[in-house]
Amino acid sequence: MTVWKAVQKMAPSKNMAIIGSSAGGGLTLAMVLKAKMDKLPLPGAIAPGTPMSDLTGAGDSFQTNALVDNVLIAYGASCDARAAMYANGRDLKDPLLSPVYGDMSGFPPTILNTGTRDLLLSNTVRVHRNLRRVGVILANRGTCELVLGDPHRMDVELIGDAVQRALRDGPS
Repeated sequence: MTVWKAVQKMAPSKNMAIIGSSAGGGLTLAMVLKAKMDKLPLPGAIAPGTPMSDLTGAGDSFQTNALVDNVLIAYGASCDARAAMYANGRDLKDPLLSPVYGDMSGFPPTILNTGTRDLLLSNTVRVHRNLRRVGVILANRGTCELVLGDPHRMDVELIGDAVQRALRDGPS
């Protein structure tokens, strides 16, 4: 939050986007939740690409895409061990650790993407559903961009174009 507060002095928050993929996508969502809690201005758009939004292991893609995703491989692998260290004994359903459990109302226009072979496919779909349920604008034509056959990765070209459109067009 220190960085977010500092950049507010450089430009209006509505002209900025927060972009992160994987753990960075989870941190992007958690940052917006924390900014809401602290009553700070929110960015003009966010792109939490294929976010690690639930550290509890919930979601069927942890089983169905295990050993199919050639990037994350399987639940319980090294990234989950690092996530446990990051959690440091806190409740894994804490929305600042697992943003899928947080109140996403009032979020800025959001761009989501994932692949059909992504271990975090279920995480991304659950975030998508939560955002739609509370009326958040999904900047990539109201959808979660799903790429057939893709493992865990962020589509930088798609995200970049969608973020530019979201910042240009705003939440209208």
